[in-house]
Amino acid sequence: MTLDYLIIGAGPAGLQLAALLERDGRDYLVLEAGPAPGTFFATYPRHRTLISINKIWTGSQDPEFNLRADWNSLLSDDPSLLFRNYSRRYFPPADDFVRYLADFAGRLALKVRYDTRVSRIAFHDGVFVAGDLTARRVVVATGVSRLYVPPIPGAELAERYDTVSVNPDDFTNQRVLVIGKGNSAFETADALVETAAVIHVAGPHPVKLAWQTHYVGHLRAVNNNFLDTYQLKSQNAVLDGTVERIERRAGGGLSIDFRYARTVEKLRRLEYDRIILATGFRFDASIFDESARPELVIDDRFPAQTSAFESVNVPGLYFAGTLTQQRDFKKATNGFIHGFRYGVRALHRILGVRHHDTPWPSTVVDAAPDAIADAIIARVNRTSALWQQFGVLADVVLADGTYLEEVPVAFLRDGGLGEVPLAFVTTLEYGPDHDTVDPFDITVPRIAENDAAAAHDASYLHPVVRVYRGAAVVAEHHLAENLENDWDLPEVHQQPLSSFIKEVLADAG
Repeated sequence: MTLDYLIIGAGPAGLQLAALLERDGRDYLVLEAGPAPGTFFATYPRHRTLISINKIWTGSQDPEFNLRADWNSLLSDDPSLLFRNYSRRYFPPADDFVRYLADFAGRLALKVRYDTRVSRIAFHDGVFVAGDLTARRVVVATGVSRLYVPPIPGAELAERYDTVSVNPDDFTNQRVLVIGKGNSAFETADALVETAAVIHVAGPHPVKLAWQTHYVGHLRAVNNNFLDTYQLKSQNAVLDGTVERIERRAGGGLSIDFRYARTVEKLRRLEYDRIILATGFRFDASIFDESARPELVIDDRFPAQTSAFESVNVPGLYFAGTLTQQRDFKKATNGFIHGFRYGVRALHRILGVRHHDTPWPSTVVDAAPDAIADAIIARVNRTSALWQQFGVLADVVLADGTYLEEVPVAFLRDGGLGEVPLAFVTTLEYGPDHDTVDPFDITVPRIAENDAAAAHDASYLHPVVRVYRGAAVVAEHHLAENLENDWDLPEVHQQPLSSFIKEVLADAG
């Protein structure tokens, strides 16, 4: 029997999609190489503290609003399957998340076959073939499961983030180089501060701090204690440049040729006792036969995807979870649970539209300016999806008052919902230069809070309403910044938006 959907991987993305398909009575099966859900999180992060926040108390009783500060829960109708019931820690232990995933799969009776490693996926006679299974569509939710090893001569001499010892005592009084400048690199360096003699963290690009860029994959404060040890002269350093070569030293240890990015001395020989590669992860495409091999992009680390999360060259091959960050790489949140849970829900709706004649879920509001404005205002003040997937997901209001939630902007623009003669498309967005502004520098000019006239110049997160005619944007309205993200002041937010909508509808005839 040929399945409608074969999902590869029972991590959070695979389970999220399975839960939605199970709810709707779809024909699916999940294959998981490990003995239980969330195999990746049984190992990573290596030092066992998640950087996804778990903020229990928000002052609100609205479960939709509270998901803004809950970066670990998957989406379901069961309130007992909120992660707050598994940990009270702001940065929770990874083991608690593994336990949560097991309960999520079990309580929802998801169809998962464990201890089943997929070794080959092929496409023959109109169906995908994986072992003894066939499926009309395959959804890959394996995440970025392989360590990315940069093309450095001698890289095989270095230890790897995925296998290196996590016991700090093993590095006592040693000189250590960590190659990489992401959270795994700084997590590793931070763990060695108390025992290593010297720690250098090196990479070709400058350190980017998440609190400034608003990209949560950049260096997080929970991992940046190491920066103090560098700037306060504790024998540690962050090096900007590239490792050109790694070689064994005659007297033991390793040496590197390092090309500095910003000094007069361009090339220097540096010596270490240990070198650790913490250079991120990549998609494992080795399971695909040539008949079903997806095109890869971004140094072959991710599969190339359409706005429907489908392979650009293999129809019927879809992707879910952190793999979908190819669509918003290092800009938004598809690389993280609190972002891709909504991306998976959008994928589920796309599959419904494409393959089951299921229209995008919608409600109807009165097609009058005040009513449309009120509906938009109500949503932006509580939505978690638009909050987490800023600039990626949008609420769409058609001229007849049809209100569709959480539509991928690119999917809409590509005609995924058919012809759209006129639509009000609402996103939450930062200003275009937000990542160049130091939010702690009081000398930098700021947009006055609740200044409707200057809303279009805002750097901080705020609602943006664009008018689409087909794929073209013909008008745009920004709602003013607000310190506590309450965009509901009548004279500042609601009335200007209503006037904007009224003018657009009047021009439309």
